[in-house]
Amino acid sequence: MNNTGKIFLAFIFSMIVFFIFGEIIIRVYLNYKTVYDIEMTKYAMSVKKDSDNPLIGHIHRPNVTKHLMNSTVKINSDGLRDREYPIAKGDSYRIAVLGDSLTFGWGVEHEDSFENILETEINKRYPVELINFGAGNYNTEQEVNLFLEKGLKYKPDKVIAFYFINDAEVTPKKSKLWFLGYSRFISFYWSRIHALLNRQVESKSFKSFYSELYADDHEGWIRTKKAFLDLKEICRKEKIELQVVLLPELHDVDNTIFNDIYDKVSGFLSDNGISNLNLAGTFSSYKNPIDLWVSYDDAHPNKLAHKIIAEKTLDFVLLKGDVSR
Repeated sequence: MNNTGKIFLAFIFSMIVFFIFGEIIIRVYLNYKTVYDIEMTKYAMSVKKDSDNPLIGHIHRPNVTKHLMNSTVKINSDGLRDREYPIAKGDSYRIAVLGDSLTFGWGVEHEDSFENILETEINKRYPVELINFGAGNYNTEQEVNLFLEKGLKYKPDKVIAFYFINDAEVTPKKSKLWFLGYSRFISFYWSRIHALLNRQVESKSFKSFYSELYADDHEGWIRTKKAFLDLKEICRKEKIELQVVLLPELHDVDNTIFNDIYDKVSGFLSDNGISNLNLAGTFSSYKNPIDLWVSYDDAHPNKLAHKIIAEKTLDFVLLKGDVSR
């Protein structure tokens, strides 16, 4: 073997050793430190699985229990983060709750999620079942199609879609390099490189990203509007009441950056006869948004924020409207 070959082999060996030691060090570090991106990767790799329906993309594996982002995630036999519900509807008023990771209750125990708090509070007034169809990384199109696949069989009296500002994103395609998620070393440093690049590129700023996302000709917003109209029609045919709650963006508690977007979404819903509640300014009295976050690197609502969302939503959810439209 010539010198070039020996140098190449030495380089490959060094890189293998580097990655092995890096993986060991990062895994030891993560035993003492919770990192949002790593926890989300663990969620994707251990709790999710591919769906046969491309309009859904991924679903939860049934009967899985994992400790993620300092909370216990327990998935029931139907792939929902909730207790078991019989398919046959009893005497209780039944509500199907649609949403993404906020509705799923990422980073809080299930009993502290706004969905569970609402169920507890409404049950003080009349018997009710809230079935949580929330899943991480879902958009509105995915939520509606999951409801078609899993939700209709429960014969709900009402559907409440909890909408977050990024729910107008296009359903992503699974990466061909998905298996790299098994490496904590690669996941840890890639997330930091990605965050650094985003901070350096103006087009990736919050304001510009969402302004583009909600442009009238943007595919994601077009598909979101269609999904809402499809859901409205489904609910009309099945005589199910439909409500939508717009959840606040916790980087922008004053609702100064995204006010136009929230008004646009709320306006579209109202113009199409879909009852909606806009919670965008709910947390304007909080001077430090991080007080409402799961952690300093995770802006999902924490236990306190979930409690307040439930309080602000309760009266709206208690309303019962006309299902014939």
